[in-house]
Amino acid sequence: MPNSPSRRLTIADVANAAGVSRTTVSHALNDRGQVDPVTRALVKDVAERLGYSPNLRAQRLRTGRANAIALLSSMPFAVAGGSSRLGFLMEIAATATEAALRRGVALVLVPPMDEAQALLDTLDIDGAVIIEPVANDPHVARLRKRGVKLVSIGRQPEAPAALPYIDMHGEAAGILLLDHLREQGARRIGLIIGVQSRHSYLDMEQAYRAYCAANNQTLAIIRAEEGGGEAAGAAACLELLQAHPDLDGLCVPVDAFATGAVRALLDRGLKIPQDVKVVTRYDGLRARESTPPLTALNMHLEEVAALAIELLFEQINDTGQRQRIDAPLATLIPRESTLKP
Repeated sequence: MPNSPSRRLTIADVANAAGVSRTTVSHALNDRGQVDPVTRALVKDVAERLGYSPNLRAQRLRTGRANAIALLSSMPFAVAGGSSRLGFLMEIAATATEAALRRGVALVLVPPMDEAQALLDTLDIDGAVIIEPVANDPHVARLRKRGVKLVSIGRQPEAPAALPYIDMHGEAAGILLLDHLREQGARRIGLIIGVQSRHSYLDMEQAYRAYCAANNQTLAIIRAEEGGGEAAGAAACLELLQAHPDLDGLCVPVDAFATGAVRALLDRGLKIPQDVKVVTRYDGLRARESTPPLTALNMHLEEVAALAIELLFEQINDTGQRQRIDAPLATLIPRESTLKP
């Protein structure tokens, strides 16, 4: 009896009840292969009615799949974690976990800590999403060596073999922030970015250089180490002001650097936004809880995370040829750090 409590239901029981082959049942339940929608729906309905659940251990041995994927970033917690470690990384992780579970796959979050990197050599996963990889990213090299399927949120710069990626439109985001500063009256804008080779920094710098050329402004760029977090942002801000004391606007894409810059400006007795206007890229807790709150961008990270999981499963299942998916364009969220009184 298929529903006998003395034994576990098998894929053969579902196949017999649905009147199809075992292969069809396997493909239908795992959303693989060429199964017409009506048959796929029938098989799933029969499986649910019978109370069938897959034998994960047998499935693992048969398919070689771990039914797990990873989410990781090379950004240190000083930047990626945000206030209470609930920043950019965790916002993406929340949606990515839900999208993975809908496909019957678990998501492992690999924290950006040195101690966690050895896990990449032993972690049993079918694929990974990497957030803003740097050029020659060690995570990419390690996982590629193991044959793990990879996609990235933001393109990997200077990569000899490009990863499929979600295009975050970094240059357009930079233009949006710079144009807003100018519209609010800023005429001498400085840029604080990280020293690492990330797409967001490279794209932002390109947008800034084009802006300065178009507005006949002298470049005022300084780079800070991500690991330094807010302290690095504060130090960079003071150094930039010393070299360019007439600055009345700051574009600081990294939110940790931005809140550090705000602290440095206020400690120096400058008023925000009256003396210096400040914008950042990511609209996270740091931006919202800053004093004053920071003008930032809604990057639509829920949609970005879902698109990244979709692209990764195309790679894992060899069902698509896309190398790039466009993320939604960022939208500006004006706040007290830039708005005219």
